[in-house]
Amino acid sequence: MQTTEECQVPMFDGVLFFPVTPFTASGQVDGEVLAEHLRRGLAAGPGGVFVACGTGEFHALSPDEYGEAVRTAVRTVAGRVPVYAGTGGPLPLARRYARIAQEAGADGLLLLPPYLVQAPAAGLAAYTREVAESSDLPLIVYNRSNARFDAATAAELARHEKVVGFKDGVGDLDRLSRIATAVRHELAGTGKEFQFFNGMPTAEVTVPAYRGIGVDLYSSAVFCFAPEISNAFYQAVEKGDAAKVERLQREFFHPLVALRDLVPGYAVSLVKAGVRQQGLDVGGVRAPLVDPAPEHLDALRRITDAGLALVEDIAR
Repeated sequence: MQTTEECQVPMFDGVLFFPVTPFTASGQVDGEVLAEHLRRGLAAGPGGVFVACGTGEFHALSPDEYGEAVRTAVRTVAGRVPVYAGTGGPLPLARRYARIAQEAGADGLLLLPPYLVQAPAAGLAAYTREVAESSDLPLIVYNRSNARFDAATAAELARHEKVVGFKDGVGDLDRLSRIATAVRHELAGTGKEFQFFNGMPTAEVTVPAYRGIGVDLYSSAVFCFAPEISNAFYQAVEKGDAAKVERLQREFFHPLVALRDLVPGYAVSLVKAGVRQQGLDVGGVRAPLVDPAPEHLDALRRITDAGLALVEDIAR
């Protein structure tokens, strides 16, 4: 892992792993299964681990459970790649989670949106600054849902010593291009390292478009249950093999997205189901999410099997 001198900020490279949070049959966080989930992911070579974030059901975890998940990740990863932890929601809780993450040994924070209020740009900036200043950890801003930043606000926040990245989960490339341009201009000559991330659900379907505006990093939910497919796609993108990229999108990622879009929350539920189908019992999702219907589980298995077969075929 690379770092800058300022705040010792981890710099990412490669596919980013967002593990699920396993639950026992009685509904408790299962630390042992989380550790195994992390070990399997680490064996596939991610560029970083983001624990207790969206895929990890941050919204459904108590502070104690959150702390257990972050400590497990830090202990299991053992410095091999950076470990970032989610925070967000009501401001007092977001600040509390940030402090818990620091105490647990995390390398940084991913700031998810505040509670469901709509806020002006100045309010979002104030929220970000207050969370950033509640710990010593570097922080990545997540642009999504009710936390949508404009270019001027993003550029202002990029000057904050602890704000080191901007992750987009909205998909408005016109707006994101203006944000990226404004941030780069604001930081020109300062020497500060700053990274942009594609955080769209099933991000692989938008990777070529995001890379067109200089946003190369992305989070891969598929890495949780089929890292072979995720890595094959990443390698095809890195090598500029447009034919392989298109084939993987057409035969695996697009069918997966069509299935995901059938039910709200399937962006998490299907990932967790995929991990179970690959032999690790991570349990189901917590309400208000729902586990996939039987026919959707069957479809997920068919899509995954087809994707794994495709990886073997294109490797020949």
